[in-house]
Amino acid sequence: MKLTDISRQLATAFAAVGVSSLVLVGCNNSSAPEATAEPVTETTATSDIDPEHSKIVIGTTEGDFADMVRNQVKSSLEAQGYEVELVTFTDYVRPNIALADGDLDINIFQHKPYLDTFKKENNLDLVEVFQVPTAPLGVYSGKKTKIEDAFKGMSVSAPNDPSNFARALVMMNELGWITLKDNIDPLTASKSDIADNSKYDIKIVELEAAQLPRARDEVDFAIINGNYATDSGIKLTEALFQEPSFAYVNWSAIKTADKDKKWVKDVTNAYNSDAFKKYAHDSFPGYKYPKIWSAEPATVTATAGTASAEGTVATTAK
Repeated sequence: MKLTDISRQLATAFAAVGVSSLVLVGCNNSSAPEATAEPVTETTATSDIDPEHSKIVIGTTEGDFADMVRNQVKSSLEAQGYEVELVTFTDYVRPNIALADGDLDINIFQHKPYLDTFKKENNLDLVEVFQVPTAPLGVYSGKKTKIEDAFKGMSVSAPNDPSNFARALVMMNELGWITLKDNIDPLTASKSDIADNSKYDIKIVELEAAQLPRARDEVDFAIINGNYATDSGIKLTEALFQEPSFAYVNWSAIKTADKDKKWVKDVTNAYNSDAFKKYAHDSFPGYKYPKIWSAEPATVTATAGTASAEGTVATTAK
């Protein structure tokens, strides 16, 4: 299946879920350790805060999203007068459940197709709010250090959750390692959608996303989520290949009932402030940024046929 075909189908799939720009982070079914709550800094409420909601509990996965809160967003909101608590998770299931249960006010870790699917399957009344800088999925070295080292019978690890596994299959298709069937849905691609694996006869090793960085020496190549790569000290510039699509920028999510609350607007403003933009560009080179950020570094024009809601694609890391 050609890259242009995959890209065209991505555009169609995105249109089908009714969004102008989408994001991606998957789910897994791990029985991970309990979420970790970090200390709350007490503040004195001012007239600038939501009088009915002076404490904001933010849930993220550990890594870059948590660092964004710790290093920039938390202090910005506290300066406004809010109390802010950060709760971190090591899986992609519990953050939405915790949000729906009221243990969190907002979470930041997922793409919209995953959020839409998760809330439908679990009957949750959640909605996306704003995008955040996102590390792209990438192919990293394991026993082999160059894409050109690919060989027949090689092993490639990939996230075991459905949405990220689909992304991994699309990447392998784009690399020419496998061939996917025509007219598949790239958002839900599975092993059954592989038309041909004879060129390299790849052994695909499915692991929980958080385990992928630690298991690199057990496989020839590893396909790793950007947030888990950076959390493990892996630089995005070390990627041998990054997914070309710019569509997978992550979103925050809240309960639908809260969408017009002042505190939600204040959190949104904190993530879109000039101070946060500067912090993000300085701290997260190679990331993909929210569409709403108008002045961005030069990027490559989208490949013909690629879903272009965001307007750009990532280049392969050198």
